[in-house]
Amino acid sequence: MKHRVAGRKLGRTSMHRVALLRNLSTELFRHERIRTTLMKAKELRPFAEKLITLSKRETLHARRLVLRDVHDKDVVSKMFDTLSSRYAQRAGGYTRIVKLGPRRGDNAEMALIELVGAELAAKKASAAPEETPAAEAGTKKAAKPKGAAKPKADKTPKDKDEAAPKKGARTKSAAKPKTESKGKAKSGASTRKVGKSGS
Repeated sequence: MKHRVAGRKLGRTSMHRVALLRNLSTELFRHERIRTTLMKAKELRPFAEKLITLSKRETLHARRLVLRDVHDKDVVSKMFDTLSSRYAQRAGGYTRIVKLGPRRGDNAEMALIELVGAELAAKKASAAPEETPAAEAGTKKAAKPKGAAKPKADKTPKDKDEAAPKKGARTKSAAKPKTESKGKAKSGASTRKVGKSGS
């Protein structure tokens, strides 16, 4: 008979079972929704909800108690910053279990355990990036016709007109220094010769 026996052993020793629940709760708080077996989800629910209740205290002692089970500092900061404010008005029942049916292979009952309100947070997160690119595109479209269209029309003819003389000027300037240098060299040579002959 199974009288006054609480909890499920899940085929593990006590140390292994605690490590399993710590890892599952860490991933639950990080992703706010995980898929596992039904028995693990039922064991995880009270373990995770006690940690959320601790995070609502927002004290150093509570943070250290949570860090004892959740070893990821980023997840702990998320719990104390985001999740504690989300569940400030809720007295309990922070998680939800949804049955998914048997798993192929070993026929184990699967379940989805998620934080209540995770779907609203996901909708807000997905809606915010969609609105910002549309707003940015609207501002860019409004900015382009006013300032960018006129310079483009002005720049294109100038570039074409300036491109041809630049090529010609380069060839002329390249040719001129050669002739000038030759002329300078000849005149310098003649002056030197004259100076020598004069002396």
